[in-house]
Amino acid sequence: MPRKFTPKVVTANRLLEGDAVWLTADGRWTPDMREAELIDEEAHAELRLLAAQSQADIVVGPYLADAKAGAEGPEPTHFRETFRTRGPSNYAHGKQVEL
Repeated sequence: MPRKFTPKVVTANRLLEGDAVWLTADGRWTPDMREAELIDEEAHAELRLLAAQSQADIVVGPYLADAKAGAEGPEPTHFRETFRTRGPSNYAHGKQVEL
């Protein structure tokens, strides 16, 4: 029996910087998961993933990640995605520079 579709976001890594990014509803890549498009329909998710895969000059490794609606936008449901929202584990790079 197929699993029920759960909400997703499209995520990847920027080609040049390597930072984790998420696809917005208007087609931009953002480093803030809260700005990502939360997708509730499987067919729409597959189309958005195909669109992301066609942007090999911008991102690498796009995939659909489970997410849930949060007060400020999509939130991760898996520890891997939570880790990716925090940036590199080296404090001298990426999102953690702002901390």
